[in-house]
Amino acid sequence: MLKNAGCVQVSRLTALMPDLASQEGKCSLSTCRSKKTRDAILPAGNVCAIPTLSGKKLLENCAARCPECILMTISKRGVSVKESIVTEQTGAPVAGAPHPAPHPNQFALLTQRRFAPFFWTQFSGAANDNLFKFAFTVMVTYQLQVSWLSPAMAGLVIGALFILPFLLFSATSGQITDKYEKTRVIRFVKNLEIAIMVLAAFGLIAGQVAVLLACTFLMGLHSTLFGPVKFAYLPQALDERELTGGNGMVEMGTFVAILLGNIAGGLLIAIPEIGRLQVAIGCIVLALLGRVIAQFIPAAPATDPGLKINWNPVTETWRNLKLAHGNTVVFRSLLGISWMWFFGAVFLSQFPSFAKEVLHGDEQVASLLLVVFSIGIGTGSLLCEVLGRRHVEIGLVPLGAIGMSVFGIDLYFASRGLPYSAGFTLGQFLAQPAHWRVMADLALLSLFAGLYSVPMYALIQLRAQPTHRARIIAANNILNALFMIASSVMAAVLLQSGMTISGVFLVVALANAVVASYIFLLVPEYLLRFVAWIMSHLVYRFRIKGEENIPVAGAAILACNHVSFVDAVLLMAASPRPIYFLMDHRIFRIPLLGALFRLAKAIPVAPRDEDPKTYEAAFERAAQVLREGDLLAIFPEGGLTSDGTVQPFKSGIMKILARAEQDGLAPPVIPMALTNLWGSFFSRIEQVNGKRVAMTRPFRRGFLSQVGLHIGPALPATQVQPEILRQHVIALMP
Repeated sequence: MLKNAGCVQVSRLTALMPDLASQEGKCSLSTCRSKKTRDAILPAGNVCAIPTLSGKKLLENCAARCPECILMTISKRGVSVKESIVTEQTGAPVAGAPHPAPHPNQFALLTQRRFAPFFWTQFSGAANDNLFKFAFTVMVTYQLQVSWLSPAMAGLVIGALFILPFLLFSATSGQITDKYEKTRVIRFVKNLEIAIMVLAAFGLIAGQVAVLLACTFLMGLHSTLFGPVKFAYLPQALDERELTGGNGMVEMGTFVAILLGNIAGGLLIAIPEIGRLQVAIGCIVLALLGRVIAQFIPAAPATDPGLKINWNPVTETWRNLKLAHGNTVVFRSLLGISWMWFFGAVFLSQFPSFAKEVLHGDEQVASLLLVVFSIGIGTGSLLCEVLGRRHVEIGLVPLGAIGMSVFGIDLYFASRGLPYSAGFTLGQFLAQPAHWRVMADLALLSLFAGLYSVPMYALIQLRAQPTHRARIIAANNILNALFMIASSVMAAVLLQSGMTISGVFLVVALANAVVASYIFLLVPEYLLRFVAWIMSHLVYRFRIKGEENIPVAGAAILACNHVSFVDAVLLMAASPRPIYFLMDHRIFRIPLLGALFRLAKAIPVAPRDEDPKTYEAAFERAAQVLREGDLLAIFPEGGLTSDGTVQPFKSGIMKILARAEQDGLAPPVIPMALTNLWGSFFSRIEQVNGKRVAMTRPFRRGFLSQVGLHIGPALPATQVQPEILRQHVIALMP
């Protein structure tokens, strides 16, 4: 993987052979006639992987950062622009480059230097935050009498001081992360943490509440600075197939660290006479440990080193929000994540009161609820890689939202009519069968919250422009803080109006169904991926072979045989990227399927002699898809097979390639073959009145019949002819 080749700046390009990208989509540039150009692109003998570029869209992005970039030179010479010459400013993995050696699951990342030191650094920081905050809260609640800070207000004030820096400094922290090398930023943050903990140790030992409140604010600043670099580092260290697993590990690690920090803080501060000293020592040790581990994090290049930092938090916050709003999918995903924090904050903030007033338990019962919630979040986060086939599977987000609402609603009913006690101990609480339903609801609610949040975070990391990624994440932190404050206000208003805690949980669960539905309608990609995930997991046992041949970036044409009415849905399930389908206009008349494909922005095409206007509009839209660097899928047979065999390919593929050539593009063509779909409910295997029809006998092959998709290596555009492409598709079939 070529990560540090730098932006290639050469004054002129002698020549670049048309076959720059080989059939496999990789190129060693051995055919380049200009040694000067070859040496510039491949410093130190590196090998560059370059599938075809989408053209104007990426070209403009590159030129904005580097006017002298070789991409401009290639374009001006009229040669098809090639992708994955990556600027040193982005530091991003090269698109289409070979994946690192596969690992069995996300836990294997903990054995690799590019991930393990980073994971344990963020783990120690999250644990230290919560060790300090919880110990301080217990101290001012039970051990100190402070006239100006009542025990009832202590938790609220500490929480507010910790969140305040997210509102004030998130915009600045995002700029710092984009401007500077990320490992350098991480080490600075860990140095700051050591200084804060030394000051906190003095405050703990001396009983200086004002000093400890200042340290709470500073630890909030520490987390504010670390937040953008935490999520901006991952897409530079991991490839697309590892990103979901990496995010899942970080999410799981964060909640486990929060849990362990709270437990340790409560236990240490309760030690008679030396409790504060033990907390002080624990905080300093964790800070030092985090700094030592941070020294082993590999370098992650700055993504926008020329950025001029705007130190005005108000104007920069507004600018970041506008920046995020420029990408509709990213911005609405930010809102989706912030809603999850709103949802979770209501539950987490009410656990102590819920345990005491509704479950009639003691402090240990409240701690048990936190343990169950953390385990659920961690489990859901880790499941994302398995359920998403190691891709960023945003189809899990609607599934997560459904589970959050279902089990949130059931928690309301499970918590009604529970046995009363003056104060259940942990053992007595667990001995009541009714309480197990409450814990199951909490565990499943939080598990589905993990399924909801991890793919959203990964999607933002993938889709945000690399040079602005940290600032986008900073904007998310601002929104998260605002939503969490709003959740506190809403819960307080509802409780003051006389509503029970269980009633508040019910309101939030119902609101989640409404808000999630609205977000999915605004961003239909989530809903489409959910349908594709259901089809490939719960209707069929879908097996994919050769998925690495789908390019992770740049324009490409996917050419597949046409067996059933759900072929497009299965192709959606196989691709980590959105696909635009060129489809027979008649399929849009089918109930449900037509609505689904309209939602997917599929392109209707009709025969020229039947509807010349639709015909021309379809090919114009297909050309636009390729110009914008997206995936275009076609079924070259022109219709569903009536006997299960691959029909002759029509000439539409040649018209698309000819139009692409006019636009200066040479998109690779990826042959695909759907297998074992013939004979399924959605194929035309049944005969009615002498005609082949589909969808007449539900479950004619039972549940979960196995179907497959075999994906072949890319074919250069210059080598594609309808019959040649057809033979490549047939060769993929068993």
